[in-house]
Amino acid sequence: MTSAEEHPDTGPGTRPDERPVLAAGCVLWRRSPVDGGLEICLVHRPKYDDWSHPKGRLKRDEETLAAALREVEEETGYEATPGTPLTASHYEANGRPKQVSYWAAEATSGVFAPNDEVDRILWLPPETARDQLTQARDKDLVDELLALSTE
Repeated sequence: MTSAEEHPDTGPGTRPDERPVLAAGCVLWRRSPVDGGLEICLVHRPKYDDWSHPKGRLKRDEETLAAALREVEEETGYEATPGTPLTASHYEANGRPKQVSYWAAEATSGVFAPNDEVDRILWLPPETARDQLTQARDKDLVDELLALSTE
C-alpha cells in the first residue's frame, strides 16, 4: 500500500478517530565495520523511554516507502537502500488504530546526531538487538529479517 486511497477504512464515511494512523519505518541493518557480522540499528526515544526501529507518520500524500526512508534519515542520520517489505504492525496508540509498514533496509552512509525525537542509537548484533527492543512486535521484525537472510 502506498497511499491513503488504497486503505478502504480511510474513506469519506469513516470518522477521523476511527481512521488508522499510517506510519512507516525500516529494520535498518549494516555489516559491522569490525567483523563483518550483521548489525541492526535501534533508536532510543526519550519521550517514551523505549528502544525501537526507526519509524514515523506519513506526511500528507507521501508514499509509504518514501516516508520510511525519510524517517530513517531523520531519526538516525543514515541513508538507506530499501529491500524486502516486512510484515506491517497493527496496534492501538493513543486510542486510535495504527498501522506501521516496514522494510528491511541497508544503511549506506551517514552519521548520527541526537535530535528532538531520538537521543541515542545502537548498532547491535541481531540477538542483542532483539533483547534490547521494548515491544514484542519489534522483536518479531528482527526474526523476519534473519529469516530473509538465511533463505
